[in-house]
Amino acid sequence: MSRPRPGIRGSPIGTVLLAVALPALWTPAGSPSPPPSVGSVVLWTLFAFFCGSLPFSVWIGHLVARADIRRYGDQNPGAANAWRAGGWKAGVPALLLDYLKGAVPVSLAHLLYGLSGWAVVPVALAPILGHAFSPFLRFRGGKAIAATFGVWTGLTLWAGPTLLGISLGLAYALNATDAWSALSGFFVLLPYLLLSRAPAPFWAIWAGNLALALWKHRRDLRTPPRPRPWLRRLWERPR
Repeated sequence: MSRPRPGIRGSPIGTVLLAVALPALWTPAGSPSPPPSVGSVVLWTLFAFFCGSLPFSVWIGHLVARADIRRYGDQNPGAANAWRAGGWKAGVPALLLDYLKGAVPVSLAHLLYGLSGWAVVPVALAPILGHAFSPFLRFRGGKAIAATFGVWTGLTLWAGPTLLGISLGLAYALNATDAWSALSGFFVLLPYLLLSRAPAPFWAIWAGNLALALWKHRRDLRTPPRPRPWLRRLWERPR
């Protein structure tokens, strides 16, 4: 007579997942949710950091373009240089995966598991830190712009990434200094946070996200903003 397989319940992974999920599943209807345990916050933070640290753009560059994308453009291991190295075939999946490694862990923790308040702050910042300081790349990661879009998707669904995308697109169309364009979205988020009366933890996430973006772009920010050539031609056109 063969023994039954233990399955996920008898495995270490199953034990960890049940320990994290059961408090949320067994909360009686209509009663306030119990505060998250320190252990669950640590587990979600580690999971989010691991997701963020996966260098998908570098791997896709090797797989599709047969090249090290860190030798292109500004040597940043991100989706933009994956596009430079291998065109859209490398750039599109790199961009999507870099976005998802921010969106997936934060959405699971915040929207599905119900992590909120100050407990969500380390989880939301973890994918950005993982991308920026990836242990897979000897802690020399990217600038985490795509991961930032993913994180704000997990926090606000469509509002945050929509505002970031519109402001980033307009900034790139008008401004020739990419670093300043990349930072524009953070300042567009300010009125949204104010008008929506965002809780203090969201402000902490915004401040940490901005501080990290400033640090990763610190060298490029030495170049002041410059208008695009078409804008200069339009301005200099005789009237």
